[in-house]
Amino acid sequence: MDSRERLEMAFSTRFGTPPIWIVRAPGRVNLIGEHTDYNQGFVLPAAIDRYTYLALRPRLDDRVVLHSLEREDPTDIRLDTLEHQAPAWGEYVRGVAWALQSAELSLKGWEGILTSEVPIGAGLSSSAALELAVARAFAAVAELPWDPVWMAQRAQSAENEWVGVRSGIMDQLAAACGQAGHALLIDCRTLVLEFVQLPAGVRFAVLDTSTRRDLRDSSYNMRRQECEAAAEVLQIASLREADLPALESANERLGPTLYRRARHVITENQRTLAAARDLSDGDLSRVGSLFQSSHESLRKDFEVSSPELDVAVGCATAIQGCYGARLTGGGFAGAALALVDEGHTEGFAVEFQRCFRQATGLTPTIHICDAAGGAEVLRGPHANSRNPPSGERQGSD
Repeated sequence: MDSRERLEMAFSTRFGTPPIWIVRAPGRVNLIGEHTDYNQGFVLPAAIDRYTYLALRPRLDDRVVLHSLEREDPTDIRLDTLEHQAPAWGEYVRGVAWALQSAELSLKGWEGILTSEVPIGAGLSSSAALELAVARAFAAVAELPWDPVWMAQRAQSAENEWVGVRSGIMDQLAAACGQAGHALLIDCRTLVLEFVQLPAGVRFAVLDTSTRRDLRDSSYNMRRQECEAAAEVLQIASLREADLPALESANERLGPTLYRRARHVITENQRTLAAARDLSDGDLSRVGSLFQSSHESLRKDFEVSSPELDVAVGCATAIQGCYGARLTGGGFAGAALALVDEGHTEGFAVEFQRCFRQATGLTPTIHICDAAGGAEVLRGPHANSRNPPSGERQGSD
């Protein structure tokens, strides 16, 4: 029984009827372009075929009551009196409601159950998958227009301003706009999207190290503050505008830490654009080399790797069929990503687990994934339609 079937059965058991709507939103893996999104740079993520599913029906009042198959504590909110509560998964639901109402949208109450295949804390953006699934639910019940980019911006606002994680727009855009068989080159300053077709015969191996770190703690936000401080020293709006000659000329004024942070962002933007070209050309060997350079930059210049992530990358790159590997997500803990030839995935998984367990004593989880589509309605009015007949919201903030 797959996740959707379990969800439908649980909904019918709890509420006595099948759900009116089922929505889903994918997790994402970032191929390359780490910590560049909030610096208005370039990123190259892909939505993956691991989803958060939400089954729901409307209510007659303004309450949203949401249960989870993975957690005991339900979320119960009133749309007319949104208030912060203790940090928990329900804050993401409240945050999306707050962000949509702040945009002067009229929301309606609903109740439902959710389940997720996206591992929490592994760098696959379970939070963005939850946010976009909840946004899809609100849009379905209230018959709101669905513009993926605009909704991704609202979800980012929920995470930044309500939850308190100062993330960039990448995760939400990938979850909203993903396309099967493609990566998504995103210019985070203009929000211009370019779909990059992935070469045939390559799969993503997400290597979950079983280590976790909450991005709400100080380390992630500190990196963003350091990047903003470096941009201020360089007298530019963001590190997107910096280049290596300007960086070198400001070396002494920046100091060693800000210099390294800026150097990572500048070179990572270059690697991201190169990787998009190389993927389009089918040059996986070159993409693998860029992966390795990215990981070293994240380890040395941005200092967001960990011993377990370094071991994961080292194990993966030594195995036949692996083109390259790097940490993915915010770092500090979580997962690495390897590009693997589809003919070697089974052997790769066995050998990686042996190598990683021997080196760390930890048992990793390996997710073999493919690029998938963005958030969508699977059941209900306008099912499988990316934009319901009421029309799209145009433009962005």
